[in-house]
Amino acid sequence: MVAVSAAGAGLDAVVDPRFGRCPYFVIVDTETMQYEAVPNPSQNAPSGAGIQAAQTIVSKGVKAVLTSSIGPNAYQALSAAGIQTITGATGTIKEAVTKYKNGELKETDSPTVGRHFGMGKGRGMGRGRR
Repeated sequence: MVAVSAAGAGLDAVVDPRFGRCPYFVIVDTETMQYEAVPNPSQNAPSGAGIQAAQTIVSKGVKAVLTSSIGPNAYQALSAAGIQTITGATGTIKEAVTKYKNGELKETDSPTVGRHFGMGKGRGMGRGRR
């Protein structure tokens, strides 16, 4: 079974790029494509959303998480629980799970957010400062 960060509650919903703040996790049995949509209780948390979301996923007994990006705290929590983190997932939940099953998505070995050097909303002015 895999968990996918989702913008909606079904297989036709799109992958939400934010692991910790996605509205739902769609838990999919990769053999039968049966699924369960689980609301993300940490979606609107003032802080610690990634860790709380990871705890929700760990309690579901999945072997992998499919998402677009994941922060360092959530990544560490999932890794500690032995759950694979697969980043770069896009499209619908069904498409992402199919790509995973076909070996088109690969496990990440580090967080994929929190290390960008762009002109974002922060005060670092693109120079990597926090």
